[in-house]
Amino acid sequence: MTASSYNGSSIPWFSMTLSPNTTLSIRNARVLLPDGSFQLADVWVEGGVIREIGPNLARFRTAEASAQAEATPTPTADTVIDAHQLTLLPGVIDPQVHFREPGLEHKEDLTTASRACARGGVTSFLEMPNTKPLTINQTALNDKLTRAAQKSFVNFGFFIGATSENLPDLQTATPTPGIKIFMGSMHGDLLVDEESSLDRIFATGTRLIAVHAEDQARIAQRRKEFAGITDPAIHSVIQDNQAALNATQLALKLSKKYQRRLHILHLSTAEEAELLRQDKPAWVTAEVTPQHLLLNTGDYQKLGSLIQMNPPIRSAHDNEVLWQALQDGVIDFIATDHAPHTLAEKGQANTTNPAAEDASSTTVFLEPAKVPSGMPGVETSLPLMLTQAMQGRCTVAQVSQWMSTAVAKAYGIVGKGAIAPGYDADLVLVDLDNYHPVLREELQTKCGWSPFEGWNLTGWPAVTIVGGQVVYDRGQFNQQVRGRALTFNA
Repeated sequence: MTASSYNGSSIPWFSMTLSPNTTLSIRNARVLLPDGSFQLADVWVEGGVIREIGPNLARFRTAEASAQAEATPTPTADTVIDAHQLTLLPGVIDPQVHFREPGLEHKEDLTTASRACARGGVTSFLEMPNTKPLTINQTALNDKLTRAAQKSFVNFGFFIGATSENLPDLQTATPTPGIKIFMGSMHGDLLVDEESSLDRIFATGTRLIAVHAEDQARIAQRRKEFAGITDPAIHSVIQDNQAALNATQLALKLSKKYQRRLHILHLSTAEEAELLRQDKPAWVTAEVTPQHLLLNTGDYQKLGSLIQMNPPIRSAHDNEVLWQALQDGVIDFIATDHAPHTLAEKGQANTTNPAAEDASSTTVFLEPAKVPSGMPGVETSLPLMLTQAMQGRCTVAQVSQWMSTAVAKAYGIVGKGAIAPGYDADLVLVDLDNYHPVLREELQTKCGWSPFEGWNLTGWPAVTIVGGQVVYDRGQFNQQVRGRALTFNA
């Protein structure tokens, strides 16, 4: 195979396929090292694995330069990227997404979602079980793994969903990062809200349990109380902070009873953060979404039902407490809860740019119970958080810790989450010097909209690399790249 090079304009590597001996060299990058420091260095990748990191690696020299250095000329790599001092980070691992395949492909599918991942610097994802059919047994899990192997541009893993009846499947289905329990905001078989059923699941086995923690009984009662109100902001009143706190308290109680590994998905309230600050066993982790950090109930005026999600967007006070909990390590990492719906389903089919105008002046809203909850996120999460870093809210190293390293550690994902020899070459080169707005016409997600449309962000991925292969470069995609199933330590 002849060597090729990258200069930001031509893409000769599109015809390349990975073999055990395929090599990639990244030159002149500002590399984030595992200790949180940055080094201007070169990275050598072979067979999809990082082999060497260091300044001015001899193997990157041209034959002429090697001769001038009185060194033995060494062969160049199959692909050479001159990063021009862009920042090189571990690829993002998004541990909570809903990619809608199978059964709901009009909203999203594995091809469009993973392409959005590649554009957003997400090199691995963990997907939830509320598809059609539900992912509640080995057969359904195998089907998703097969689909992803054929379609996904990035690496993948799939949760097994808990019902009140599938306890044996929860112990044997593999590979999976864990068991997903919907304690609320769900209907049908995936709703497990009875404490006796929850107790049986927590008591059986050792596999990680990830919970959507909302009190379904309280939500049902408050939905009746506020019936007929169509203001989108009522969603945050119906599914209030107490509903989230009640369920998180119950999950924590059961986890402590059995010392069962527990992960609390999309923590959204100040009260939950304070609960964990006071009482968080070593085997419990929690996550937060960018939207629960950056959006609040004041944004309903502009965005309306676009920002309806479960658990709901909260107050500005909740934003601040969640930020502090993330900074302090009470919250361990970030997930997007990417959950796309069409604009028609959101009741905003006639708005040309819903995130750029006052939705309340152009839209007649439905009751929240008649609007699907969720929003897209994989494409914008990294630039959103890196913009916060560049504005002084946190550091770039913290963002990478929250969006990659800590996720890999929590789920025992093998070979991911750091730029170091022996780790998989899942990498993203980001541009921290320039800003670019979120534009609808550039979005890859099938739903075609973002609540952050118009936000001017920095840290957009320039190049995304999956398993040592360039999958995305400044708006263009390598259609031949496919991710692999993630491996989880027991």
